[in-house]
Amino acid sequence: MAAPRWVLACTLSDLAEQGAVALTLEHARVALFWHEGRPYAISNVCNHKGGPLAEGRVRGEYVLCPWHAWEYSVKTGKGPPGYDEETVPTYAVEVRGGEVWVNLEPATPRRKLEHPPHPLARKVQHEHHERPRVLGISTTAMDGDNPRFSASDHLLEHALEHARTDLGADTQLQRLRELSFRPCEGNYSKAARACTWPCAITERDPADQLTPVYEGIVHWADVVLIATPIRWGAPSSLYFKMIERMNCIQNQVTIAGRSLIERKVAAFIIMGGQDNIQSVAGQMLMFFGELGFQFPPFPFIAHSRGWDAEDMHRNVQAVQASASLRAGARELVARAIETSRHLHDPGHFERGGRKAGARARPE
Repeated sequence: MAAPRWVLACTLSDLAEQGAVALTLEHARVALFWHEGRPYAISNVCNHKGGPLAEGRVRGEYVLCPWHAWEYSVKTGKGPPGYDEETVPTYAVEVRGGEVWVNLEPATPRRKLEHPPHPLARKVQHEHHERPRVLGISTTAMDGDNPRFSASDHLLEHALEHARTDLGADTQLQRLRELSFRPCEGNYSKAARACTWPCAITERDPADQLTPVYEGIVHWADVVLIATPIRWGAPSSLYFKMIERMNCIQNQVTIAGRSLIERKVAAFIIMGGQDNIQSVAGQMLMFFGELGFQFPPFPFIAHSRGWDAEDMHRNVQAVQASASLRAGARELVARAIETSRHLHDPGHFERGGRKAGARARPE
């Protein structure tokens, strides 16, 4: 048995006033708590991702890790009932006069259970596929029981059909409106390392349905084609709800030195009853560029009849009838696939023209 290593931690009055104190004592990270009129000490390192337990909220005898809400008893270091085999070290504490002393030889050990890794956590293979893989993501919202015509969906589906039937691609379509997923909880705002891959929400909530989007973007797709309407001069609210949850992808570059996105291509379909196309495109290009995506020449198609076009039934008719917009969608996905091939095999590249252009217009 190791000899005691008692060290002065803090004054009793300071601990009683603050409720919790984080200390590094001879390289040991210790969390001191004032609970039920006496001091307790446990490790300040959460078993999950290393979060600082002294900064957590205490409910009863349990402290919740401020990063991802794992719980430990401040008395025993154990998790709550049902999780009590998961423990953090505890330390003996003595009050000497007005001082709190801690024995740095742990009274109980850390016990970290092995949890099966989330399927998304597997190694990312940045490989070329013989058949290009195109993931379409629809971000328009509507009532599923009362569907309406969506211009962005219309062109996205047309682009995917062209990729599948004429360009030999494998395709997937994810409609965000059909997925139930929680908004980002802002873990990055707590600490950079609190924002993890896979997303902490995805890891701990099996009911969260953003997993197929993560899977498609990080592991499956060569090309990602995102379609959005313009809502008050910006992409849709579902688009922003999705990309806020993607901070966990970009954050891997800064905290882990690895890029989950390499040699992947993104392109965009932007459709608006009102204008602001350049601003919407700029936001999308910036964000997906920050994730690591590359872009084809003329990386988006768009359509808008302007700020004062309130006759939306005519806008629908114009989009439905427009051969130019459909051609633009076909050429956009073709450019994206060709760019993907070039990224994997620089010797294979067929230059494509803009033709219908980045901003195709209906006849």
